[in-house]
Amino acid sequence: MPTGPDKRNRLEEILSDNVSIMETDDDENEFIDIDKEAPPGYCVECKDQRADVYCQQCNEPFCEVCNGMIHRTGKRAKHTSKSYKAYVESGQIQDKADTSMDAEPQTVKPEPTRADFNVGEFMEDRAKYIPVRLTMEERKFLRLLEAALNVTEYTDKIDDISHTSKAKRTVAQIKELCAVLTGLVLAGDYRRGQELFSDRSYDENQEFFQRIFEIGRRHKIMNPEKMRSAYGKLMYLLADSMIPEVQEMLGFTCVTPIKSVYSVLKECHCIEVLHEDIILVATHEIIPEGKTRPQIQMDIKRKERAIEQLSRKYQSKHISADDIRQCLYSIGDNQSYLRANRDPCERVILYLEKYFHPTKEDPRCSLSIAAGAEGHRLSHDHETQYIYVNQTLKLWREILNDMFKLWTFADQDMLSTSNPYRLIHTGQGLHRVQACPQVSREMHRTLYRAQKKAGTWIGSSVIHLGDKNVPNSLMFIDKYNQVARILSPICLALDKLDELKSNDGLKKYIDSKFGGVTECRKVILADFFRGAFDGSGADNFYDAGSCIDGRLTSAWNWCSQIEQKPYFPVFLLTGFVGFDGGGWS
Repeated sequence: MPTGPDKRNRLEEILSDNVSIMETDDDENEFIDIDKEAPPGYCVECKDQRADVYCQQCNEPFCEVCNGMIHRTGKRAKHTSKSYKAYVESGQIQDKADTSMDAEPQTVKPEPTRADFNVGEFMEDRAKYIPVRLTMEERKFLRLLEAALNVTEYTDKIDDISHTSKAKRTVAQIKELCAVLTGLVLAGDYRRGQELFSDRSYDENQEFFQRIFEIGRRHKIMNPEKMRSAYGKLMYLLADSMIPEVQEMLGFTCVTPIKSVYSVLKECHCIEVLHEDIILVATHEIIPEGKTRPQIQMDIKRKERAIEQLSRKYQSKHISADDIRQCLYSIGDNQSYLRANRDPCERVILYLEKYFHPTKEDPRCSLSIAAGAEGHRLSHDHETQYIYVNQTLKLWREILNDMFKLWTFADQDMLSTSNPYRLIHTGQGLHRVQACPQVSREMHRTLYRAQKKAGTWIGSSVIHLGDKNVPNSLMFIDKYNQVARILSPICLALDKLDELKSNDGLKKYIDSKFGGVTECRKVILADFFRGAFDGSGADNFYDAGSCIDGRLTSAWNWCSQIEQKPYFPVFLLTGFVGFDGGGWS
């Protein structure tokens, strides 16, 4: 890496408009070698997890997740397997695994029972992926970052098909990146900004850049509805800053790990606070529904007492009581996120189980669908469709329960120096197509857990990641953030139906049109369970159908047709204004 005057001269040369560009043709180097053999002792499918079982018919070792996925259906479901460790000990195969690669295999753990539940282990595991709430000082930097991202046209200039070579794109990336970075420093500290303009000493401001970009990433994870357009620019800008050629010119990295509750407590030698049983009281969300005001006030005081007790007990020279409170409030924020995003899945599941039965079919509200009829692309009888809807909703619930973990992995996948992207026309515009190894691994674990609980799995198990359907991990996160935006308005409309009965005119309308509030609710649910889970939304089964991501595509397709439904006036009467389908640019 060039240093001192050499680096500055080269940077000045690149930033000048009369730079000479050498044409290169090394785009093929951006592909990842997926055909390499698995290391001895590792799963032959994913190649990065230690083998847990050995299939006697395939004559190959697999980790638990891959073994379950590959041997789920067809003739392979009849294959027999034994413990890989037992095979090694019997001498039938030799384990030559390089112990330096991974210390522990990451396999799916069995679901803990209430008797086995350990508060400390549970809170530690979740705290690793819960970002710390922003302080007042950090919020000032956040406003500065948002203002800069809102005015920049970074993605419009960089992700442009007019760039004919990788060299030209790299030069354009450096010029745009330097302009944004300089603007940030100038707005934050005018004197420091002047120095940056004069000699371009970006490496001297490394901590400032890392901090302000980390604040933006952390804020977005905790508030998915914020930074709708700015976050995409931020992540693409940071991904470009991780390109080796760009880093070589800048002399530093703009990316630092996201500050999590676990990392803060561990750095301050305060992990023990997560093992206190009272932490469940200190971090739970107080839900007002069904409670009187005195009960709510009592819960608030009880929670605040628990927070004060923990913060005073564990404050030390390494961490203040305020910092401990900040961490506890951050865990509480995660509980609020789960209630707003995961719980709608649970509520719709309860509606499904309350108003429908898998083996008892009501002719007026049957869930059966036939391909070609009413836009359906799947053919399921009532029982099959009931199971299909039920398992899909439970899979969404599992995904949203671990969304902070998946988001952390998505952040790492996007900003990895060893994981380049390719700019490709996907049929839906020009997109950055990038592999998502960590997100893919965790998603397959989540799917495996869901399939194990379901026992019988209906539909495809294909997970689109790093292809034309879900180009990168940013699009993956955006896709599953839409689940709550689909289900929450439906739940609110269904919950408010009972309130309409208090108006004689509205009650008469519902009775004459649907036969009562209960029947109206069943009509809405039956249409949703049929139309939103029918494989529609695309003209082929690869883009939609019954694959894991296609199920969500079908749900959005149903949302786009809500105005045509006979019960749409009822939705409007409950205060429905639409599904929030806006995403990141």
